[in-house]
Amino acid sequence: MASPIGHRYIGRVQNSPTSVGRATLLVILSALGFGSISVLTLLVTRSGLPLVTAMAWRYVLAGLLLGVLASVGQLKSIPRIKIVRLVLIGGIGQAMITYLSLHALEYIPVGPLAFLFYTYPAWVALLEAVRRTEKLTLVRVTALTMALVGVTVMVGAPSAEKLHPIGVALALGSALLYTVYLPALEHAQSRIPAMLSAFLLVVGAGISFMLAALFTGNLHVPAGAPLWANLFLLSLVSTVIAFSALIKGLAVLGPVRTAIIATVEPFFTAILGVLVLSDRLTATTLTGGVLIAGAVLLIQWSSTRAAAMA
Repeated sequence: MASPIGHRYIGRVQNSPTSVGRATLLVILSALGFGSISVLTLLVTRSGLPLVTAMAWRYVLAGLLLGVLASVGQLKSIPRIKIVRLVLIGGIGQAMITYLSLHALEYIPVGPLAFLFYTYPAWVALLEAVRRTEKLTLVRVTALTMALVGVTVMVGAPSAEKLHPIGVALALGSALLYTVYLPALEHAQSRIPAMLSAFLLVVGAGISFMLAALFTGNLHVPAGAPLWANLFLLSLVSTVIAFSALIKGLAVLGPVRTAIIATVEPFFTAILGVLVLSDRLTATTLTGGVLIAGAVLLIQWSSTRAAAMA
């Protein structure tokens, strides 16, 4: 009789090429959604809204949207332990990742933060190899290397003497936490509709940030239509769409392939910065983007080939 770990691994490689391709596109879509977080958050906080307040309203609005889109009535048929796990993953894991990564910007620039955070695909691959839940093949190592080199070229390797140690610790802490978060999310959301899983995650994160805003005295209703418009985009694009797409893609691809494909996120963030914040589009950004795109295509080719041969 196969072990639960072995059963999950076999289930992934037996997916059809069509489902693998769809899952890859979903992970890319989720990365585009998450990639807009820093730009939208910057627009919101520039208006004077504290970060913890912005995140609280982000998750509250996202929870309301998912409550309408998801079949919340299905919660009755889901074991309570699964519901509790997803809420805790959102309330502790997701909330901590969000806080650590954005708080790191108070100490280090966005470029080094991106470089340090996007070491997480390597940590995910290593963790899954140690747990023997996913094989660390030559193709995956090659794709992982291309993705990490692409991120390095895009944002520039950080210079140790210029970086505040607290910022480095926060950035690496968020990366390591995300390394554990992805496999935990994959396990917890098994056999639960993606929208419903996203709803539970968002509810957990929303509770954490609302309590944080309350205890810090920053819980208030924002004013102004432009501010609410950006908060709505942050909730819809960077939360509802991003989480739902991530969960659907993760269920098919597993943590390693998902982590490698998700490295398209900093490239999209850079492009969005050019379009919205009038940042410069440099040759290094384009070069890094090409390397990351090559890694995604390599993973897609490998996954489709494995699915066709299964």
